[in-house]
Amino acid sequence: MLAYVTVGANDMDRAERFYSAFLPALGYLLERYHGDLSYIPAGQTGAPDFYVKSPYDGGEASAGNGAMVAFRVSTQRQVRALHAAAVDAGGASDGAPGFRAAYGPWFYVGYLRDPCGNKVALFCDNEDQPMRPDRAAASGQ
Repeated sequence: MLAYVTVGANDMDRAERFYSAFLPALGYLLERYHGDLSYIPAGQTGAPDFYVKSPYDGGEASAGNGAMVAFRVSTQRQVRALHAAAVDAGGASDGAPGFRAAYGPWFYVGYLRDPCGNKVALFCDNEDQPMRPDRAAASGQ
């Protein structure tokens, strides 16, 4: 079971603005510890903690090539709203919310970069939400 995820940051104020733009909406509470940020899932058994920290070695934080953290949300509308909130809070869009041809018919995702360049995905794969249009047409929905 995954216990926690950690990303590095060089500017905790910018990182806090970015992550606090969407993590509280996903049920995370912010705790500060020794100048770092700890987002703790409130009442979500088994959900991992999410830490934003200055690198232990004192060097500059950098984004991992190929590394990404993905957060599941309930609706496609929430993907759009939280993606926009994160961009407004200092993040950068790395792929507008929408369906991707390479993924399943309900996989709706928006990609972001945090202020340090870490890649974050917000996705919904809820089958109660609309299906990708090309798949819906093919299935007669």
